[in-house]
Amino acid sequence: MKLFCVLTLACLTASQSYADIHLEFLEGAPKDKFILTNEGSCQVKNALVKIDLSGAAAGLIFDVTAAGSGVEVFQPLEITSGAEHFSTIPKVSDGDQSITLQLQNFGPNKVVAFTIDVDDTTGAREITVSDSEFEGVSVSATMGEKLFSATLQDRSEVRLDMAGCIT
Repeated sequence: MKLFCVLTLACLTASQSYADIHLEFLEGAPKDKFILTNEGSCQVKNALVKIDLSGAAAGLIFDVTAAGSGVEVFQPLEITSGAEHFSTIPKVSDGDQSITLQLQNFGPNKVVAFTIDVDDTTGAREITVSDSEFEGVSVSATMGEKLFSATLQDRSEVRLDMAGCIT
């Protein structure tokens, strides 16, 4: 009976663990950088993470070739950290406004990062992109049948609170 009570108490007091993904954009020349960190306490076994620039009023695009609508310099996608967490390397075409990352075995405190060139197409700053130009950019993650999303406000970082991953 005591064992049952201890197990019941443990079950009642156990808390859920979450995979909270923090996304940060760092403006750089000539390469811009995206950093995703699993700040939660459980592993993301399989997830699709989409970064969608189309909601930004600045007309943000990925500038990955010399041809197209980018400004002056261009930089193709380069995985700089956590390549082992990608199921496949994303394909990005010049002028694309979104990128989908297929992540696997992305555990707590793990980081994936990549560089790429992001330009604005409104002519305001073009080559450099400021925090406020990221307003309206959305980030979503799909794990199984669950969809989590967030929209950047006036900063170039956001956190996806992905409730429901129980360890």
